[in-house]
Amino acid sequence: MHSLGVVEAPVAPAVHSVAVVATTAGGPARDSGIQPVMTGVQAQAAAADLVVAHGRAFLTDLSQLDRSELLRAGKDAHVLATAQDDPPTAADVTTWWAGLAPAERQTLETFAPSAVGNLDGVPYDVRDRANRAVLTIGLADHDATAAQTAMLGQVERALVHDPGAPARSLITLDTRGSGRAAIAIGDLATAADVTVVVPGMFFTVTGQMADFTNTANDLYSEQATLAGVAAPGPGSGVAVVAWMGYRTPDLSNILSLGLAKTGAARLERTVDGLRQLRDGEQPRVNVVAHSYGSTTALMALSSGRMSADSLTVFGSPGSDVRTAAELAVGAGQVFVGDAHSDPIAGSGYFGTDPGSASFGSTVLDLAGSVDAQDTGDVFRRPVGHNDYLKPGTASLHDVALIGVGRADIVLEQLRRDGGGRGGVPQTSPDMYLVRPQDLQQRD
Repeated sequence: MHSLGVVEAPVAPAVHSVAVVATTAGGPARDSGIQPVMTGVQAQAAAADLVVAHGRAFLTDLSQLDRSELLRAGKDAHVLATAQDDPPTAADVTTWWAGLAPAERQTLETFAPSAVGNLDGVPYDVRDRANRAVLTIGLADHDATAAQTAMLGQVERALVHDPGAPARSLITLDTRGSGRAAIAIGDLATAADVTVVVPGMFFTVTGQMADFTNTANDLYSEQATLAGVAAPGPGSGVAVVAWMGYRTPDLSNILSLGLAKTGAARLERTVDGLRQLRDGEQPRVNVVAHSYGSTTALMALSSGRMSADSLTVFGSPGSDVRTAAELAVGAGQVFVGDAHSDPIAGSGYFGTDPGSASFGSTVLDLAGSVDAQDTGDVFRRPVGHNDYLKPGTASLHDVALIGVGRADIVLEQLRRDGGGRGGVPQTSPDMYLVRPQDLQQRD
């Protein structure tokens, strides 16, 4: 990593101003007016400030750097830690980005893609381009470790989609350590319904990003088939985010809630970024969380800093949230699914079981049934801890209905069938069901 340490001049030279005209492929876009151009010494001073800056000051310093300083900043550990771990608010980022001239935005995207690509509040198409640039550079780096190459290769595979399938956007890419990534299926800028899928324990970018993204694609496809019955909403279509935006636990730290707390803060920022960019045209926001991811999501939605229209958790080990009333979720829109033979679901390992009678959620009937819309489709019962979002399951169909604003259909099915949780919850997860591939080394 590079250091941005510089020697400041005792007296800053005067700032010179020149007219800057932003251009596009089709010619001049607009005259951005008189813009201050910093001298080399001033740019170095801004670079030094950037290392310790936070909030709005971080954005101001970032936009004042020249190209060479931006290149260095994009590789500096302190700068990346601020951009990816302690960033400015999405509201500040949105305002800052909107106030930049097109040429300034292009310079930032080109020369500091690792920072720009991970700032919530920057438009998603810009983040996708920036993160793909980082991906391409990383894959071509002959000095990269085998672990880094494997991680980036998994992300590259996750971005591949079939002809005619919805586009995939790389909206988060953190190449540090074991990595973080988030890939959106569909258009987050226009979708009426946005679903964020949060994974649980043992999920890593290197191990599961491609499969996890394909799972998000399966949910997208299921929701797309329900377009005819979807509730009206601002925008059109659906989008699903495969959000591996936090480090999930392995056997070395599964007993801790530290990763869930960090993940909750990251999830809050992700949703806040979506809401800031869709200001005035808010989509329905749905969170679907599995296993330890449900603990993370419950923390986020009880923090007072995040809200969602619906929350569906599968195979939850519980949390310190005691009732659905503590969650910033639409009234009656908290759903819990427990599959047959899932040793984690209902364990209450990390606190209150969200499927308990006192919690106030709706427990889904996942035994398998005919479509409540009388289309003749038969959905099978999910089995085990990792079966919830597989095609053909009752759980995937239910969460798709909830995601397009038709939880009423799910509730009607429950009233007709008298569904709910059966069996006796276990008191702790059965760790003997962990697969050998889950025992991989983690940083």
